[in-house]
Amino acid sequence: MKKIQTYSLIMLLIMITACKEKEQKPLVKQLEAEVYETSESGNKLTKLTTFNSVKDTLTKTTLITLTPAKEYQTITGFGGAFTESSAYLLNKLSKKNRDFIIKAYFDKDHANYSLTRTHMNSCDFSLSNYSYTPVAGDVNLEHFTIEEDMDDLIPMIKDAMAASQDGFKIFASPWTAAPWMKDNNAWVGGKLLKKYYDTWALFFSKYVDAYKAEGIDIWGFTVENEPHGNGNNWESMHYTPEEMTDFVQNHLGPKLEKDGKGDLIILGYDQNRAGLKEWVDVMFKDEASSKYYDGTAIHWYESTYKIYAEDLQYAHNKAPNKYLIETEGCIDAQVPVWKDDAWYWKKEATDWGWDWAKEEEKYLHPKYAPVNRYARDIIGCLNNWVDGWVDWNMVLDKQGGPNWFKNWCIAPIIVDPDADEVYMTPLYYTMVHFSKYIRPGAKIIDANNTDKDLMVTAAKNPDGSIAVVVFNEGKTEKYFSLHLGETSKSISINPQAIQTIVITN
Repeated sequence: MKKIQTYSLIMLLIMITACKEKEQKPLVKQLEAEVYETSESGNKLTKLTTFNSVKDTLTKTTLITLTPAKEYQTITGFGGAFTESSAYLLNKLSKKNRDFIIKAYFDKDHANYSLTRTHMNSCDFSLSNYSYTPVAGDVNLEHFTIEEDMDDLIPMIKDAMAASQDGFKIFASPWTAAPWMKDNNAWVGGKLLKKYYDTWALFFSKYVDAYKAEGIDIWGFTVENEPHGNGNNWESMHYTPEEMTDFVQNHLGPKLEKDGKGDLIILGYDQNRAGLKEWVDVMFKDEASSKYYDGTAIHWYESTYKIYAEDLQYAHNKAPNKYLIETEGCIDAQVPVWKDDAWYWKKEATDWGWDWAKEEEKYLHPKYAPVNRYARDIIGCLNNWVDGWVDWNMVLDKQGGPNWFKNWCIAPIIVDPDADEVYMTPLYYTMVHFSKYIRPGAKIIDANNTDKDLMVTAAKNPDGSIAVVVFNEGKTEKYFSLHLGETSKSISINPQAIQTIVITN
């Protein structure tokens, strides 16, 4: 009898101890989240509800731990550019397909673009060279006109505005002033003559008024597209960092302020990241030089794989309270591949540097997979203080134009206007993984990741939801456990895939 009582007492003590341990170490709760994937295997923003488990003891499960309390930059937005080429193509499509594309980019249930760009005067993705100031010597711009934009560009922007429930910001970039304002009297290359600095500042102010009259509000500007220039190619105008800062500090900024437009955003530089340090050192040298600059604009064309994280960090630290926005990136110097999704995941694309880079810089331009380049770059930017990312053309044709210079590129949506066909490339879905789920005002938050072969970024949206983007560039399936506080979720990601995980609880 005593043995039975002793046994019962022992069992009771074990049960009490187990209960206490359970109270002290509560079971990890299931993290409620929706997972969307785009993959080389065929998923296109497909909602996943079941996931594979680790198949053997040799395969490790990655830990991704979110810390929402540790915040970084505030997101300005994601989007693409309104160009004459894209707008012209939309006008050649049926109304059904035109409306389909506009909705695909701007409806809140689709890409929901929030930050966009357009060009002032013509650019390479125009049908011809043109200027809003066609009359030589018109220093007061009495003949200023945006007539060239009325048939294609402005209708596209207006349709996008009508389709967008949340609205979007537009910034404008000039490629060049009219030849008569430049030292070489040409569309390509050359510099703005000093005597026309005030006239050129007036040009920006008049542009805002002209677009306002059409019902389009401009959010801001980049001062000059690619100020290092494309001296032998398309429209361009060269500045040194000192020249641009002089123009902004003593002409453009004061003019906009005088005209009651001081709230317009001015972004300096607007070219590749390898030149960032030199430019921000001049732009943000002191209070006077910094006064009218609201931030820095960058492009990605220096390399097909390198993010230039150190340069991005340097630019942020130089002006931590100002914008740092990727204003242009695309698959350049490449004719689109039509209706072949697999190609966009293969390392077969080449950029301008494949043929034209200096011999000592060709290593920066190996062949690459277009989807990989987009996903890597956007995540890398977000993890290094960039607050906005803007694609180039929204729509191009099967040749990669139209383009007066025949500078062929790829857009996320390719069309055949003659057959009235639309091809949504995998690049479109890649953009949506960010633009739809990471909204303006979101804060990038800390996301610790134990697998160097997975790229991860995370953001907390103004509505409290958290979007986590995971990119698996490798050729094998990966497994990870996503942790948020006392909750977690086990997820598998396909080879060559990008996922957006949306947490709302």
